[in-house]
Formats: sequence, structure tokens, C-alpha cells
Amino acid sequence: MRRILVTGALGQIGSELTVRLRQLYGDASVLATDIRQGLGAAAECGPYRLLDVTDSRAYVEAVREFRADAVIHLAAVLSAAAETKPLLAWDLNMGGLLNALEAARAHGCSLFAPSSIAVFGRGAPKRDTPQDAVQRPATMYGISKSAGELLCDYYRLKYGMDVRGLRFPGLVSHAAPPGGGTTDYAIDMYIQAVRTGRYSSPLARGTFLDMMYMPDAIESIVKLMEAEASRLKHRNAYNVSAMSVDPEAIASSIRRRLPNFELGYGVDPLRQSIADGWPDALDASAAREEWDFAAAYDLDRMTDDMLAHLSVKFGSGESHAVSGE
Repeated sequence: MRRILVTGALGQIGSELTVRLRQLYGDASVLATDIRQGLGAAAECGPYRLLDVTDSRAYVEAVREFRADAVIHLAAVLSAAAETKPLLAWDLNMGGLLNALEAARAHGCSLFAPSSIAVFGRGAPKRDTPQDAVQRPATMYGISKSAGELLCDYYRLKYGMDVRGLRFPGLVSHAAPPGGGTTDYAIDMYIQAVRTGRYSSPLARGTFLDMMYMPDAIESIVKLMEAEASRLKHRNAYNVSAMSVDPEAIASSIRRRLPNFELGYGVDPLRQSIADGWPDALDASAAREEWDFAAAYDLDRMTDDMLAHLSVKFGSGESHAVSGE
């Protein structure tokens, strides 16, 4: 990758990935795009362009004018939000991806397109869900991601395109607010732990889901896109995983630093039904074998970093003090 166009650059992944890519490849070599007017480091530390990914002509023009050789396509409606607006989610998630593939094909670009644990339904094993497992998703988000994996494979097989992707678990970040994902409750829990010292979980005790800290997700994207093509057998939709946790596990990790933190439960039926259909933990052995995937953060290391950043972000005057070691 030398000149990279990022869509959804103001979103949860994009806001941090764009900054990291500019550190690696230079500010002028990464074009951040989003449908919103640019705010924050992703928009301000390098070139930025308004882009509606459902506009196929605008997508192609952006890739051509920037002379991109790689496209990182992140624009999407996430799981819980997609269930409230399923037609919008299909149009954006599938229409945007198709436009990304066509723009990349027209200009000979490599393409990264993320997938999700949401592709797996109740027929897949809950523990150590294998790389190649049955996909019967029961949500519009999962359906669009599963169809997206097939579409990416189609373009690779039919046109010889270099299309790569990861199946992300829940991603936790201190930089971006919760964005409508089912696993975003974890981000909100950390925020409320710092701000109020208490949290009501929308998922029930014992609801285990895969999670990953954003720095690991960012490095995984870069590592996969830079991996030698000859090593890659799957190329698209690699399982990646760092930890399998439920709300109580996160709360226990927080209490190492905030002993008085209180966790309650106010289960959201929509989010609970989505979570119940997802795997507890993914088998990431294919990613480890084919491009040396490894996560650096476990739960406690993630918690320590989250609380440290959020305490600074919200200020000591309105946050509960984080005890040091």
C-alpha cells in the first residue's frame, strides 16, 4: 500500500486506523472520506473528502483523483442500529461494498472489507467457531456481512482482485463513542465506570462474546494488507479474536482499578437476542498460520488502558479516581 483511500474514516475503526496509516505511510498518502463533515484527527491531519459510498460515480472519482492503490472500505450500519433500519442497512452495507469493489476493480486497487462474528447463526459452534463454519445469520447486519464475504470472494475469483478482510469480534475503543453495535455495551461500561461509577448492562450475566481492543484491530488490518499474498489461503474474512468475556468479567476487571464500581442489569431484548445467536469465541488459527496474527491485549491490559485514557478524557473533576498500582 502506498496511496490509501479510507471510507467511514470518522467511524469507530476509521478514526483510529486513518491516524495509524498516516503514521506509517505519510499524511498525504491517506485520503479520509466520510458522509459527514470532517472533525477530529482523521479529518484534520491529512486530506479529507466528503463521500457517500452509495454514490457509485463519486466513489470511482474519489479513487481515480487520489490515484489510490488500496481502498479500506469501512462504511457500514452496525448490528443493533441495522435492526431498527434494516432496509437502510442493506442498501448501505451491500450497495457501498459493491461500489467499493467496482471502484477498486476499475483502478487496479487492493481492497480491505471487514466482516463480523455476526455472520454466524445458531447452527455454528458457539465455542472455537472454526474459520469455515455454517453461516445462518438472523440479523440484517449479519446477512449483509455474510453476503459481503461471498461478494468479495466472487470478485477475487472472477476478476483476480486482491480482496482481503477480517471477521471482527466486538471492538472496544476509548477514542470513539458507542456506534450502534451489540458489543458496544463494553465501551459504554468503561465510560460510565469513569463518569458515574455504575452501569446497567443491556446483556444478561453470562452472555459471553468475543472482544478485541482497537489497537489490536488496527494492527491486524495493516498486517493482513501487508502480508505476502502467496501465504494467504483464505484472503477474505479471517477469524480474529483476543478475549471472550461477559459483562461480569469486564466489571471484575474494572474493579481492580475502581473497587466501588457497581454493575446492574437492564436487559435489552433486541441486543440480547442478537448476542444469543453469536459465537462465544472464534478460532483464529487460520489467521495465525497464514499471516502471523497475534493479539497484544488481554482483558486486564485493555481495561487499564481504557480507564487511563477515559479518566483523562472526562477530567478528574467529573470522573471517579482510578487507583494506581
